[in-house]
Amino acid sequence: MLIKSLVIKKDYLTTVNEHATLEEALKILEDSGFRCVPILDDTGTIFRGNIYKMHIYRHKSQGNDMNLPVTYLLKNATKTIKVNSPFFKVFFTIKDLPYISVLDEENKFYGILTHSRLLDMLSDAWNIKNGSYVLTVLTDNSRGNLAKMTRIISKFSAIAGVMSLDASTAGKSDNSVRRILFTLPAGVGEDTLKEIVKRLERKGYVVAEIEDLQAGMTLMSDENPGVYVNQDENN
Repeated sequence: MLIKSLVIKKDYLTTVNEHATLEEALKILEDSGFRCVPILDDTGTIFRGNIYKMHIYRHKSQGNDMNLPVTYLLKNATKTIKVNSPFFKVFFTIKDLPYISVLDEENKFYGILTHSRLLDMLSDAWNIKNGSYVLTVLTDNSRGNLAKMTRIISKFSAIAGVMSLDASTAGKSDNSVRRILFTLPAGVGEDTLKEIVKRLERKGYVVAEIEDLQAGMTLMSDENPGVYVNQDENN
C-alpha cells in the first residue's frame, strides 16, 4: 500500500496522553520543537485529535487555566485517513495541516503522513534527481493523446517519469487544458531533446516549458511556448 509506506509509525512519534494538562502538553511541545502533536488515549491506540502549541500559548496569554486537560484545546479530531485510503483522498484531507493522522483497518492510530513525506514522494515520481529534462506539454482531454505523445517520445528516449496536471477554464472541467510533464532520463542530449520537441509540435502538441534539471535552468518558458529562452544559443 502506497500510503502505508509513507507513514511515520506511532512508535517513532512524540504524542500526548489525553489526560495530560495543557501545561504538561506545552512542555512536551517545547521540548520536542514540534508545533503540534497527536493526542492519544491511555492505550495509545485511539486518536483523539491534535494539540497545537500556538493555541496553548494563546490560552496561557489570556490568563486561562493551564491545568485543564489537553483535550480542552484539541483540534482535527475528524481529520484522518485509513492506511488503505485512495491516494487522491490524502490531498483533499491534508490541505493546510502539517500532517494527517493515519488509522489502521481497525480504526486504531497507526501513525502520521507529513507534508514533507508527500512532497518527497512526488519528487521521486517526477524523478528529479535522476532526470535530464522535464517537458511540459499542453493538450486537451481528447482520448489517446497521452498514448500518442508517449509513442513519439519513446522513439528517441526512455521516459523516466510522467505527471498530469489540469488547469480548468472558467471552472469547467470539460474545457480543461491538460499539462503533461515528461521527465527524460539522465544522458539524453540536447539534440535528442530538440528532435523530440520538433516531433511533438509537428503533431500539434504545444511544448510550453522545458526545464534542464541538471543545470537548474529553464530552457523554454510557458510565457513564450515553442521558443527557447536563449534562442541564439539553442539554434
